[in-house]
Amino acid sequence: MDERVERYHELNKSVQKGKILFTGSSLMEQFPIEKFMEEMGNPYTVYNRGIGGYRIADMDRELDAMALELAPSRVFINIGTNDLSDPNMPISEVMGGYEGILNRIKKACPDVEIYMMAYYPINYEAAEDFMKPCLAIRTNEKINEANQEVEKLAKKVGARYIDVNKNLKDEQGRLKAEYTVEGMHIKEEGYRSIMDDLMKYVSEPAWK
Repeated sequence: MDERVERYHELNKSVQKGKILFTGSSLMEQFPIEKFMEEMGNPYTVYNRGIGGYRIADMDRELDAMALELAPSRVFINIGTNDLSDPNMPISEVMGGYEGILNRIKKACPDVEIYMMAYYPINYEAAEDFMKPCLAIRTNEKINEANQEVEKLAKKVGARYIDVNKNLKDEQGRLKAEYTVEGMHIKEEGYRSIMDDLMKYVSEPAWK
């Protein structure tokens, strides 16, 4: 078993259930949301259960540790971008797996409010050389197409689609060069730039 999954299983034994969960792959794992909340003196209890490198199938396999054991009242999820890096996986297949995860969460937590986050942009021009082959597949055009499908899926399953990316983007719709680590992952200041927009959803009244 992945040591991160083992650690999450252990941490989940002492969480406050019914709180706010952030979950997904590396772009969620690296989001210092718990640190930001602490700095803000925020009254909201949040947990981050992202795991870098995970694809839809990986999250489906480890969904207990990444979501279900916390019995969250509100989930912010960002999963599937690693699947978009696979040239042999159509977006429709990614969404099919994503829907399966959402339905499992809803079945385990019938009153949960799910926020499906738009996939973040990339910046091929600012990318490190080792990252360019991946980003030649996972283009902003493909990400935009996938986000349209995420929005459709949200409507289908009774979730909310949210896009908090505007402060991450340059004039050409790319991830700002100053915010990216190597063309895809995001520096802490990039995550800080979306916090005001994200907090509108974290703090809004229950809608379900």
